[in-house]
Amino acid sequence: MKQKWIALVAALVLMLSIVMPVSTFAATTETKNPINEKLGVPIVVYGGNLSADEKETVKIALRVDKETEVDEITITGQDLAKYIKDSNPSSRMFSSAKITRQDEGKGLTISIVTPENITQVTSEMYASAMLTAGIEDAIVEIAAPKPVTGHSALVGIYKAYEAKTGETLDIERTDVANDELSVATSLAESAGVTDEQVAELLTQIKQVIAENKPESKEEVQQIVEEQLAKFQINLSDADRQLLVDLMDRISNLNIDFSKWSDQLSDLTAKFDEKFGAILEDEGFWQSVKNFFNNLIDTVSSWFSKE
Repeated sequence: MKQKWIALVAALVLMLSIVMPVSTFAATTETKNPINEKLGVPIVVYGGNLSADEKETVKIALRVDKETEVDEITITGQDLAKYIKDSNPSSRMFSSAKITRQDEGKGLTISIVTPENITQVTSEMYASAMLTAGIEDAIVEIAAPKPVTGHSALVGIYKAYEAKTGETLDIERTDVANDELSVATSLAESAGVTDEQVAELLTQIKQVIAENKPESKEEVQQIVEEQLAKFQINLSDADRQLLVDLMDRISNLNIDFSKWSDQLSDLTAKFDEKFGAILEDEGFWQSVKNFFNNLIDTVSSWFSKE
């Protein structure tokens, strides 16, 4: 019996050696992010139609409590009408975002922290549209408390960017960016291609436009046709025309296309949270679970034999 108790104590020590490092990780995450005195605190944008409970859900998803300080604003349908032509000012706004500015050259890092609730827009689509609108060098996290398409988050990002930088975005660019988001989600739904393929296609067409600087819509159409062939994507005539019209609008914007390549190459589909890789390692957690299950079974068998 003495040997069994010694073995039990040894097993408990081993158990603590596994659990304690994880507890340490949990404790370290309680430290709040320091204030960036150069670029300012993060800004959180809430959809104007969130209930009090939904707003709290969004705050948790965006880890607002991890920030020492944040600026908070709300977007409404009136903001939608400001940034996007012919939009509905009575639209209901639920998707929200946290924007943290980065030093010049850092690029955009986009994370949809509630992917189950953003049903149409992907990280790559957001990032590509932001660049079209003139937004660069930021970490952007997007959340919604229930399933929504995700389009209104882009409007919130526009408003937050202007509030944080003091700059005024070109309304023509924000309107084209919204058009881009609509075309991207439409192609992903109707053309039989993945979200990733759509994002890659749009990015590649932009890069070719930046390099070649087409002077006519016919030249834009040729670029679009070449890239569709390259990616082996077959579109209906209607979808093809949507894409050509969008890219023609983009080619006519007052954009420094030479900066796009570096920005686009830095885009990522997901922002990795601190210690996220450990928490998402299902194999590790399964092995821990198996260890404890086996330990309990073993200890139970010792005492059942007494």
